[in-house]
Amino acid sequence: MRTLINRIILIAVALAIVAAIVWAFLPQPVPVDVAEVVRGPLEVTVEEDGRTRIRDRYVVSAPLTAQLQRISLDAGDEVVAGQTELAVLEPMDPSLLDARAALEAEARVRRAEAALDRTAAELQAATARQQFAAVELDRVKTAFNRQAANQVELDAAQVADRTARADLDAATFARKIAEFELELAQAALLRTRPAGEGESSSEYLVIRSPITGRVLRVIQESAAVVNPGSPLMELGNPADLEIAVDVLSTDAVQIEPGAPVHIERWGGDEPLGGVVRLVEPQAFTKISALGVEEQRVYVIIDFTDPFDKWQSLGDGYRIEAGIVTWRADDVIKAPAGALFRRGQQWAVFAVRDGKAVLQPVSVGHRTTLEVEILEGLGPGEVIIIHPSDEVSEGAAVKARE
Repeated sequence: MRTLINRIILIAVALAIVAAIVWAFLPQPVPVDVAEVVRGPLEVTVEEDGRTRIRDRYVVSAPLTAQLQRISLDAGDEVVAGQTELAVLEPMDPSLLDARAALEAEARVRRAEAALDRTAAELQAATARQQFAAVELDRVKTAFNRQAANQVELDAAQVADRTARADLDAATFARKIAEFELELAQAALLRTRPAGEGESSSEYLVIRSPITGRVLRVIQESAAVVNPGSPLMELGNPADLEIAVDVLSTDAVQIEPGAPVHIERWGGDEPLGGVVRLVEPQAFTKISALGVEEQRVYVIIDFTDPFDKWQSLGDGYRIEAGIVTWRADDVIKAPAGALFRRGQQWAVFAVRDGKAVLQPVSVGHRTTLEVEILEGLGPGEVIIIHPSDEVSEGAAVKARE
């Protein structure tokens, strides 16, 4: 009996050894990374670096030949229209100036008067456009609430209203600057003429700020003799910021005014919202870091978030903008890393019953991370991400933990 038991044990051990040898030589499942095909929103964006810039800025210049006193203002100082003294000029003795200086001063007055007349017409036209855009926006909003207009029409009306308001602000700014330059030109003309009896020829000319904002840059800080047109300082309103993003011309044709923008890496904790106001009609050539000539186009973006959220931004600050060119709320999508080319068609490896199955697919819109699946896969299916050379049709696979 004991001999029979020993034989059975020996046979069992031998069978276990043979099974182990056979198992060792059997192909093992290939470990793979997998993901699930899902249904959800998909957003296609053009991502580029951009710079903030003040929409309207003004360079204050000397209106006549004079001795400039040292400027006490620094970059960042606040200025108030009509109140803050920017610079003080002591005009040269008119008897020391030639006749050409007086003629030039008269010409500057006439030029300033013409510029003022031109800005009056531009302001009137901008006001009319803004009023029309506001009325049109109210009309579209009413129609949208009654389901008589779609979202595209509402977005277009909002962009038109925002653009018209920006144009009106620019026209108002230009009008104020034209009035300021006319006053300076008239004051300079008086001080280039010889003084009459009882008049002082050394009266100081005080230049006051034409706008309410901040000093962006002091160009001529020290006391010096300046000539007409010499720049003294640059003014602007930091709350009137816009963003300029240069994109490839091939991407620019896909961007439309009114497109939403995600503003990231600007220094704050949360992304900011923006909207495309303008795609400039003219491209320019830029040399890339690899030495390749590129045709690029500036896209102008307005902030949609309140000023309190981005008030720490200034002129010339760097940001990263994601401009939305297409969006859908309900599509079938898969990770972009799962797709590869098989001949003229896209394909993936789907995992079915523990084996890799080659599945051709038809794709739509794409991002760097996700792809819209039009045909070939459905929600809930498991696919392999970045399949290696070990994965082939029918190969046994297992998901990595």
